[in-house]
Amino acid sequence: MDETYFEWERNYKWNAHLKWEEVLNRRTFRDLLQEGQFGEIALRAVRIESRTNLLFSFEKMAIRDAVKSASGAKAFAEGLYAFLHGASSVESRFERWIEAVGSLPRRQTRVLTWPLLTVFGFIAQPQTHVFLKPNATRIAAREYGYEFNYRSKPSWETYASLLDFAATIERDLADMRPGDMIDIQSFMWVQGSDEYEE
Repeated sequence: MDETYFEWERNYKWNAHLKWEEVLNRRTFRDLLQEGQFGEIALRAVRIESRTNLLFSFEKMAIRDAVKSASGAKAFAEGLYAFLHGASSVESRFERWIEAVGSLPRRQTRVLTWPLLTVFGFIAQPQTHVFLKPNATRIAAREYGYEFNYRSKPSWETYASLLDFAATIERDLADMRPGDMIDIQSFMWVQGSDEYEE
């Protein structure tokens, strides 16, 4: 992997993960939850994401607005903790996370979008979760020859298909030794984005 890759794609995503581990790791997250510090959890999560370019500006605004109220912050914090650290299957945790994000208050822009749904898991647990930018990922799947089961309405079926696509890429690129989903998602982005020339 060359320096351009690290500068353009990997470093800022990895730095966001390191910041998450510093201020919202499992123990800190649990302690803040037990203290009822829902607003602080939401503030930390949104602040970490805001330093990346993963979400569009209108998506950043939508999540900021959604967690401003006490009820929004509580639903977000409890839902995200259960998604990241719950004891049930990834499928059931993801489905509950969809419900939690879908319940958040909205002002102008809807909150339940694929990028908003997947960005926090990706930052917090890049070994496990992958970020979904629908247009670029669908193009990448088509270019790759992978039949991506995409639906615009968030569902486990689409996310499971995305995880399978990521696992396929990881196997195919084994000789390049991808380290985590940051490398896999970056590969998808380069394949599917018009930021990169053929």
